[in-house]
Amino acid sequence: MLHRKAGRFEHRRFCDFPTYLRPGDKLLLNNSRVIPARLRGVNTHTGGAFEILLLEQNAINDWWVMLKPGRRARVGTQIAVRHPDGKLAALQANVIETNEEGHRRLRFQGARDILDVLDEVGEVPLPPYINRRGINEMARDKDRYQTVFADTAGSVAAPTAGLHFTERLLGEIRARGVENHFVTLHVGLGTFAPVKTETLAAHKMHEESFEVSEPAARAVNEAKAGGRRVIAVGTTSLRVLESVARLNRGRLVAGRGRTKIFIHPPFDFKIADVLLTNFHLPCSSLLMLVSAFSAPGETHGRKLILSAYAEAIRARYRFFSYGDAMLIL
Repeated sequence: MLHRKAGRFEHRRFCDFPTYLRPGDKLLLNNSRVIPARLRGVNTHTGGAFEILLLEQNAINDWWVMLKPGRRARVGTQIAVRHPDGKLAALQANVIETNEEGHRRLRFQGARDILDVLDEVGEVPLPPYINRRGINEMARDKDRYQTVFADTAGSVAAPTAGLHFTERLLGEIRARGVENHFVTLHVGLGTFAPVKTETLAAHKMHEESFEVSEPAARAVNEAKAGGRRVIAVGTTSLRVLESVARLNRGRLVAGRGRTKIFIHPPFDFKIADVLLTNFHLPCSSLLMLVSAFSAPGETHGRKLILSAYAEAIRARYRFFSYGDAMLIL
């Protein structure tokens, strides 16, 4: 836990999280559901293997993807998709376009809509630093790599801060007079793509779709008007709140949209007062976001966050997707 004004660290268990909430607080969580976005396939001409990660849907059966190895996936390449057990599925894909970032655009055939068959042919899109052996180990992640409040399908990675919550803990939070509300941001490349440019201004954030419900917008606006806190669970929830607020003079407005907001120091936060988040990868936009949140409107937040990370390393915390959480107060 980071007390940002005092620059003080505190070690607690996640079951203690509700004790830091106050009656009247509003807890905002991302209810996006992870889809089985990783596919395996073979080149129908050469038999070479491909790994496909769905990134963004353009239309039914029309997707931008990350394809490995990309050098063997030229426009016109035909790919036969395999089931997780290795058997060929009825689904096939054709590479129809490439972009400057090396992503491929695929047109699928063999299903009315690929989303209808992903549970059969797809795998949980775990990050590459998590290794699984065989189908049985991967099957457990279908539940584990999903928040208990996941509802709207569309993410290709989990909003990981939400993974810490159980139904029992959410009930305890409500019993303390704290309202739980949901926004939706479908996690895509905009969330997890690393920053590779020499300057922040040159970094291009990818758009991700979001939705804010009417109850969530009303609850947040009431909280801000009444001097009560808004607690963002995860960087994805925070990005939705701040994206909408920037367009609406600091207010949250219900509706759908797309965001490519890049939050880095210095940044003036309009909505979020507290942030619950996991520990992030080096050179990521998310590390810059938490640096900005640790010192709103100022530039020294990176130093404070890296000090907190060093403390977490000394305490042998787990980082990244299935890792531990940090509460920034």
